Amino acid sequence: MLVTMLLAACSQAPAPVEPIRAVRVEVVGAASPGNAHEYAAEVRARVESRLGFRVSGKLVERHVEAGQAVRGGQVLARLDPQDLKLGQEAARAALASAQVQLDVAESEFQRFLALRDRGFISSAELERREATVRSARATVEQAQAQLRVQANQSGYAVLTADASGVITAVEAEPGMVMASGTTVVRLAHDGPRDAWFAIPEDRAEAMRALQGRSGRLQIRLWGDDTRTWPASVREIAAAADPVTRTFLVKADLGRAQVRLGQTATVSVPPPDANATAERTPAALTLPLAAVFEQAGASTVWVLDRAQMVVQPRTVTVVGASGNRLAVAGGLQPGETVVTAGVHTLTAGQMVALYMEPAAGAKASAAAATAAGVGTKPSK
Repeated sequence: MLVTMLLAACSQAPAPVEPIRAVRVEVVGAASPGNAHEYAAEVRARVESRLGFRVSGKLVERHVEAGQAVRGGQVLARLDPQDLKLGQEAARAALASAQVQLDVAESEFQRFLALRDRGFISSAELERREATVRSARATVEQAQAQLRVQANQSGYAVLTADASGVITAVEAEPGMVMASGTTVVRLAHDGPRDAWFAIPEDRAEAMRALQGRSGRLQIRLWGDDTRTWPASVREIAAAADPVTRTFLVKADLGRAQVRLGQTATVSVPPPDANATAERTPAALTLPLAAVFEQAGASTVWVLDRAQMVVQPRTVTVVGASGNRLAVAGGLQPGETVVTAGVHTLTAGQMVALYMEPAAGAKASAAAATAAGVGTKPSK
C-alpha cells in the first residue's frame, strides 16, 4: 500500500483542457486611403435677403409662409396705408398752394414790368418782384418733389420679392407695428448653392490652402449615399466664432440640384492626398479594439473559419478616424478579425463565435425543432 501511494504521488497530473473562448469578429473591408476629414454641413443659398418695409406702420397682411416658393415682384406683405395716403394728400395740397403763389407772383411781375417800361417804378423794384417769382417757382418744385416722396412712401406699404426664391423664415405676424427696416421674411434667392460647415482652428490653414481649387471637396447628402457633388472652398471666416472657436467655411456647390436646408457631409482630403494614395494603394478599416501591440508591432488576431483557431498577424496602421483604424499590409479584404478580447488569446487557440443571448436561444430552439425534439405537455 505504501509503495502504491508513493508511485501515485510521483506521477504528473494531466494538463487542464484549454477552454474554448467566445469572441466577437468582423470581416474587414477596404477603405479610402489617407486621413480625409469629414464635417456636417448645411445647404444654404448663395444670396439670402432679409426683406422688410422701408416705412413704419402696422402689418395687416402677410401672404407667404416659410418654405414657400415665390417669384420676383410677388406681393409678400402689406402695411396699413391710411397714414401714408393722408401724407400724400397733404403733399398734393401743399403743391397746389405753391402753384397758386407762383401764379400770383408771375402776374404781379408782368404788371410791374409794364410799369417799369412806362417809368413809374425803378429797375430795383422790378428785380425784387423777379426774385419773388423765382422763390415761388422753387417752392413749387420743392412741393412736387415732396409729393413724389409721399407717393413712393405709399408704395412702400407693399412688400414685394426682389427676386425669385424660397422663403426660409418668417419673423413678423399680422397686427405687429413694424419699424422701418424690421425684417419680415427671409428670402433665399434661386441660383448657386453653398454648403456651410465649421472647422476647428487647427484645420483653418489647411483649408485656406484649398481655397479656389476646384473640386477639392466632396459633398454627400444625408440619406443619399449613392451620389456625391464636387465643391470648392469659396470663403473662410476671418475670425473664429467667439463661442465655439470654430471657423465658418462656405463651399461652392454651383447649381447642384439640392434642396435648401438639407444636411450634408463634406469630405476634405489632406493636402498630400495624392502622395498618400501612392504610398498606400489600399487600406482596410478595423475597430480600435481589434489592434494590440505584440513585440513592438501592431498585431491582430485572424480567425481561420475552417478550423476555428486564431493566429496573430502583424499590420501597419496608416490612419485613424473616430474609433476605427486604417491599416495596410498583412490583411486581405474578406478575412475575419477578432474585435473583442484580443488580450486573452494565444496563437492556435480554438475559439467560438460569440452570439447574443437572444440570438443563441433562437438558434437552439431552431436546432431542436429541426431534430424533432420537443417538450411533452404536463399532465
